[in-house]
Amino acid sequence: MTHNITIVGSVNLDLVVRCAHLPAAGETVLGDGFAKHPGGKGANQALAARRLGADVDLIACVGEDDEADAALALMRAEGVDLSRCRSIAGTPTGVAMIAVEPEGDNQIVVASGANAQLTVADLPERIEGALIGQLETPVEVLVEALARCAGLTSLNLAPAQPLDTAVLERADLCIVNEAECAFYGTERLFAAGGLTALTLGARGAVLFRDGIEIAQARPPRITPHDATGAGDTFVAALTLALLEGQAPQDALEFACAAGAAATLTAGAQPALPRRQAVEALLFQGHVG
Repeated sequence: MTHNITIVGSVNLDLVVRCAHLPAAGETVLGDGFAKHPGGKGANQALAARRLGADVDLIACVGEDDEADAALALMRAEGVDLSRCRSIAGTPTGVAMIAVEPEGDNQIVVASGANAQLTVADLPERIEGALIGQLETPVEVLVEALARCAGLTSLNLAPAQPLDTAVLERADLCIVNEAECAFYGTERLFAAGGLTALTLGARGAVLFRDGIEIAQARPPRITPHDATGAGDTFVAALTLALLEGQAPQDALEFACAAGAAATLTAGAQPALPRRQAVEALLFQGHVG
């Protein structure tokens, strides 16, 4: 059975520079490579879910420019439904400037562009299947999308920003990294009820239900090259695994393996893994 996931979120073109180390405040660092890749948390999660086996619709905004064509290319080629991706004249497509150091860690600065123009009018009257949202587009649109969704709702609380507790309570699953967890506070996250996933980078992830730990997993051992799309892959993989009815432990292990697989090559979307690669890496971790 193929599951449907709607993504409400951002589309960016990533401008990536590889460097010997990430710059400190006020420091200039010379890079040794430059590339452009499709990106944006919404687009990354959409393509990740598609490559992992879901039918995917993306609700987003882009500019009428060359950057939009480049940013949408991989999703269009792989069958993500872009019929609700609106083009806006006179507004640039979102751009992310990303510095990546040899161990795969990165720094990211985003110019939202057309992402900030997403409105409630871009949403369908009812969202069937599951929903994934993040915070790179206007929050009021996400709140309405959560209200209109008939299925599982997954909220990636990134980038961290002030939110009404009611927003958290509308989500069946909230996903945060350590910095985001510190921003919102575990007490507040757990009080919202439902599932909370805390990602820990190379140390894996923990899944809670109503504040009680129900699963813990570590990723397979790999040598990371670029971590840019790992978090978005984790979000898509965990949401899809739960939608498929996988047990919490199995779902978390699958998501950790998917996130690890996304770090093996450069770029966000070019590196997003397919289902077969994730399952092979997961098997390797189980028998290794």
